[in-house]
Amino acid sequence: MRDPECVFCKIVAGEIPSASVLDRDNVYAFLDLNPVRQGHALVIPKSHYPTLLDLDPGLAADLLRAQQDVARAVMLATGADGVNLGLNLGEAAGQVVFHAHYHIIPRFHEDGLRLWPQTPYPSQDEMNRLAGEIRARLG
Repeated sequence: MRDPECVFCKIVAGEIPSASVLDRDNVYAFLDLNPVRQGHALVIPKSHYPTLLDLDPGLAADLLRAQQDVARAVMLATGADGVNLGLNLGEAAGQVVFHAHYHIIPRFHEDGLRLWPQTPYPSQDEMNRLAGEIRARLG
């Protein structure tokens, strides 16, 4: 399945050039054109799925293996101390290209990059209440 308007589908089809780092049956990975850090890679399913919620669960093992392999290779190639693995789901979360994709961002001790501020729950009761709401929606 392919979306002819999707930039990532065009990359997979070879219509737009990319700096490929991995090419497997169902998964493709390439360097981000506007990286957070050099070596920032994107891992995508070759088929078009707009968000994580749309992904075929049957791709999970292939995507996870590719993320592991690319993360390991990025760390070795860049000398990174670690990586951030991220997926933005929806515009409010920063998703710009609506083709599910995972970011692998090399990280270094003291690199100055901060993720986001954290705020504790106002009370244990509030945290437990919300946990219950989430559990109720999983069933």
